[in-house]
Amino acid sequence: MLLKQYQQVSQGNSKDTQVLKFDDFASIGISMPVSENEQRRIGGFFDRLDSLITLHQRKYDGCTLSPIFFRKVHTMQENITSESLFCDYYAQWVRTYKEGAIRDVTMGKYRLTQSWLSKLIPELRLADMDRTAYQQLINGYAQHHERQTTMDFHHQIKGAILDAVDEGLIPRDPTRKVIIKGKQPRIKKMKYLNQFELHAMLADLDLGDEASWDWLILLIAKTGLRFSEALGLTPDDFDFAHQTLSVSKTWDYKNGGGFVPTKNESSVRKVQLDWQLIMQLSGLLKNLPHDKPIFVHGKVYNSTANDVLARHCKNVDVPVISIHGLRHTHASLLLFAGVSIASVSRRLGHASMTTTQETYLHVIRELENKDVDIVMRALSTLI
Repeated sequence: MLLKQYQQVSQGNSKDTQVLKFDDFASIGISMPVSENEQRRIGGFFDRLDSLITLHQRKYDGCTLSPIFFRKVHTMQENITSESLFCDYYAQWVRTYKEGAIRDVTMGKYRLTQSWLSKLIPELRLADMDRTAYQQLINGYAQHHERQTTMDFHHQIKGAILDAVDEGLIPRDPTRKVIIKGKQPRIKKMKYLNQFELHAMLADLDLGDEASWDWLILLIAKTGLRFSEALGLTPDDFDFAHQTLSVSKTWDYKNGGGFVPTKNESSVRKVQLDWQLIMQLSGLLKNLPHDKPIFVHGKVYNSTANDVLARHCKNVDVPVISIHGLRHTHASLLLFAGVSIASVSRRLGHASMTTTQETYLHVIRELENKDVDIVMRALSTLI
C-alpha cells in the first residue's frame, strides 16, 4: 500500500530517476497499531526474533557452528520448556555447549556441579528459578564448601541460566546481585625450602647420563614448571641458542598418558634458563628422540617422583616437600630476590597476578616487613 502511494506521488524527469517531494511524502498515511497492548505484542515478537537470531549466531570453539550443532540447539528447544526441571536443562546445556569444547578436567567440574544440582534442587522448574530460589541454591552449596569453590559453582551455573533467559525459559536473570557465601577456608601451610636448603638438596641429586627423576627435580627447581608440564617436555621444546624453554602442552599422566593442552592460555609461555642448566641439558638431550617426552617411560605416578624427592630431602636433613613444593620454592626464591610479582606470574604461567599474590601472600608480607625497615633507614638519613 505504501509503495503504491509512493508511485502515485513520485515525480521525475525520467522513469529511472524519481524524486519524492517532502510535501507529498508528508501527505502519505501510515497505519500504526492503535492500542498499547498491540504495540507491546509486536515489540515482544521482534525481541524474541532478535534472541533467536543471536542464538543461531553463536560461535563454537572459534569456528562457525556446524549444521549438526544447530540441530542440537533446535532439539534442546523442542524438549525443554519453562515447566522442565532446571537439572534437566543444565544437563542438556552441558552436553550441547561443553562436550568436546573443554578439557576433560574442566568437564569433570561441570559434571560435579550437575550432581550437586540434583542433590540441592532436584524438583525446581525453570519457571520457578528466581532470585530467591537461586540464592537458596548458592546458600545450600556454601554450607559444604569454601567461598572460592562456591564462586566457581556459581560461574558454572550462571552461563546456563543466562542462556535460558535468552531463550525465554526463565523470565529474568536470577543471578543478579547474588551473595556468595562459604565455609571458613582451612589454613594451608605451604611447604617450601629456603635457598640454603634447596642448594643442599640439589647437591644430593645423582645426575647421570640418562634422563631420570633426579633430572626432573633439578629442572622443576630451576624453572618452576608444574609436574605435568615437565613431563610433557620434548627436546624440541628447548632453544639452547636463546636459552629458553617453550611450554605449550602437558602430559596427561592421570589418565593413561598422552599430550594435552596446558592448564590455561597463560600457561603457554617461554621460560628463560640459566647458562649452567643449558650446559647440563644440552649433553643430556642430544641423543634423545626430538619429539618424544624426556621423562616418560611407561606409566607415570606423581607419588614416585615425590618419594624420590623426599629421599633426597631426608639425606641432607631438610624439610620434606613435594614436587609441587619445588614450584613454590622456585617462586618464593624469586620474590625474595626482588623479582616483580608480574615477572614471577608470567614465569609460572598463572592466569593473573592475583593468583600469584594470593598463593604467595606469606612471602609478600615478609617482604613488606623488610621494606618498612628499608624505608625507615632511608628516611633517617634525610636530616
